[in-house]
Amino acid sequence: MTTGSAQAGAGAAGGLPRVLLVDDDPAIRRLVASALEELPIEFVACASVADACLALRERPAALVITDLMMPDVTGYELLAMLVADADLRGNARLAVFSAGLTASTRALLVGLDVWRELAKPVSMRDLEACVNDALAAASVTAPALTPGEQRSLAERFGGDLALFTDFREHAHDHFVNDLSAGQQALAAGDLRALHLLTHSLQGVLTLLGDEAGAALARTVQSAAAKGDESASRTAWPALAARLQSPR
Repeated sequence: MTTGSAQAGAGAAGGLPRVLLVDDDPAIRRLVASALEELPIEFVACASVADACLALRERPAALVITDLMMPDVTGYELLAMLVADADLRGNARLAVFSAGLTASTRALLVGLDVWRELAKPVSMRDLEACVNDALAAASVTAPALTPGEQRSLAERFGGDLALFTDFREHAHDHFVNDLSAGQQALAAGDLRALHLLTHSLQGVLTLLGDEAGAALARTVQSAAAKGDESASRTAWPALAARLQSPR
């Protein structure tokens, strides 16, 4: 497996969308890499289905382009794997890249959720259009992220949007329970429980990229750790408001 980025020095850490090519022909891999080098993507060229699966488990792709006829495991088998395994596929769109796109070939692709067909030899314009269309479609369906969320996605989640959004959804759902627990702790004067709760919230909010929210949690946490009930009660409402309307 060879990896290349469309921008010098950029890669997974930059949160660039990933495009995976699966083709056993090294000349084709070099050609496609050259054609896409100016696009804002992380390009990964895989010589086999095994390499492709390793790459996808490392980090999801926005687009998988696969040859069909390959030794050992074919592109047909890869497509079937991706359709059957949502965790392996993620949100990737699937494209086939083959010199043998005939009526019989297309019949074998039925049910494999092929989004785009590219016939070899392919024009550079069609190849770029395939990638750009896939990225445009992904941006429409992806949830809007704040700058803080974008930084956290890149730095703490390795650019894995599906993992980040799943974590955010569960965290936001749990904020209702956190809000109730904090209010109960204050009502009972239980500063130890409040300290433990806000310590956890500070970590969660940091992972979500909400640095302002994390700072509010740290303020309550510090007051509770000092046993200052008055300061804890004063600082709590701002954090509670953040939990009710998370960023």
